[in-house]
Amino acid sequence: MKFNREKYIDLLMYILTKTYSHEAFGKTLLCSMMYFIDFNYYELFGELLTNETYIKSKKGIKPEHFKEITTELIDKKQLFLKKESYYNRTILRYYPTIIPTVKFNCQEEKIINNSITKLYNNNANTIISYARKDPPIIIANLGEKIDCRYVFSRNKNYKINNFI
Repeated sequence: MKFNREKYIDLLMYILTKTYSHEAFGKTLLCSMMYFIDFNYYELFGELLTNETYIKSKKGIKPEHFKEITTELIDKKQLFLKKESYYNRTILRYYPTIIPTVKFNCQEEKIINNSITKLYNNNANTIISYARKDPPIIIANLGEKIDCRYVFSRNKNYKINNFI
């Protein structure tokens, strides 16, 4: 399936408007949350919400179009990027400058909100530790595409139907 750019931007902006007050919510947590929302959606409906390609990397999960999209939104003044100190680290934080119009149907919004709620209290280290135990990520090699079909091998800690 073709990458859904509009849905991806909507999801990115929606997550950021829901999480901007979370002091540890940097790029790593954002990318991980997008992965889990897309893969949770796939687990329930057999398709990715955004049709993004996610790559397993040393730092966690790398959405293929993330840099391109965030650069575009920064250029359009819809986002701004700020490096911030978080304990002994520097994190990259994205802030929306507009309030997006929600374009998700009820079903999509429920999955997105439940995924945000489940993952919200993490920081970069805890989300990476959590993600590394998700079967699609376990099976992928570093630098390779994460295959969404492996969501059906998830245990109870990762299954979406546990909180929907």
